Amino acid sequence: MSARGKISGKPPNPFASGRSLNHWSNRLFTLVVWVIGICTVLFICGLLFLILQKGLPKLEWSFLFGLPSEIEEGGGIGPTLFNSVYVLVISLVISIPLGMAAGIYLAEFAPDNKFIAFVRICVEGLASVPSIIFGLFGIAIFVEAFQIGLTILGGAVSLAFLNLPVLTRVTEEAIRAVPPEMKNASFALGGTHLQTIRRVLIPVALNSIITGICLVAGRAFGESAVIILTAGVTTSGEMWDFSLFSPGETLAVHLWYVQSEAIVPDATDIAEKAAAVLVFAVLLINVIFRVPLWLNSRKTRT
Repeated sequence: MSARGKISGKPPNPFASGRSLNHWSNRLFTLVVWVIGICTVLFICGLLFLILQKGLPKLEWSFLFGLPSEIEEGGGIGPTLFNSVYVLVISLVISIPLGMAAGIYLAEFAPDNKFIAFVRICVEGLASVPSIIFGLFGIAIFVEAFQIGLTILGGAVSLAFLNLPVLTRVTEEAIRAVPPEMKNASFALGGTHLQTIRRVLIPVALNSIITGICLVAGRAFGESAVIILTAGVTTSGEMWDFSLFSPGETLAVHLWYVQSEAIVPDATDIAEKAAAVLVFAVLLINVIFRVPLWLNSRKTRT
């Protein structure tokens, strides 16, 4: 102990000698974080601007609601845009209830043993599996086993399988992140386990759950490998075809096809406009799913 420490009776501050160095290290770290964050935001904004400014000014209603053309220029994306929304809605209707139910089970009901730990590892592994594997699985089920061909139903169910692992893990982690005091308070007030899940756990974890839904919805809307293998690269030729057994080419698949395989003279213009619509639609999907978050936060504050 130093003489000053002996005289004052207080132990020496171990950080005092390096206070100046720590101060400059903290400022340098803050500067690096700000620079990286600003560069990342600028890169994303620049990429979005580059895609949107090439396609949005050229958009017309005839392009958004017109039929695709194989040879002549001036074709539209109407059926593919409708198929994208239709397949997305069907896949979410299947995957959201199943994924949330599986996540709630793992968080609230599953026993803490090696088998459940192995199940969690498998779910995490499936969440990182390339999407083409789910496409091959869809071919084995719908094309070879059930022999229904390349259809909207096969594409939507395959996308639901693709979304399930992510939704399961997101829901489980969101439920586990709820403070246990809130859960115990619900039980203390006489609430059942079901009432606690419905009125306490899910509302508190809703922000994280909807964030996960946004991620899987955007991924599903822009997915191409699964759709090519299970729903095909053609449409039925009708604008509003609700048949589940029709071919289900989506906008992402049409963008790939026009850019790589199509022989239409205006393939580049179609690709630029389709890319702008695809990006704008993904942004719109995120805004739509954020509305419940805003309403939930306002309800919580009041």
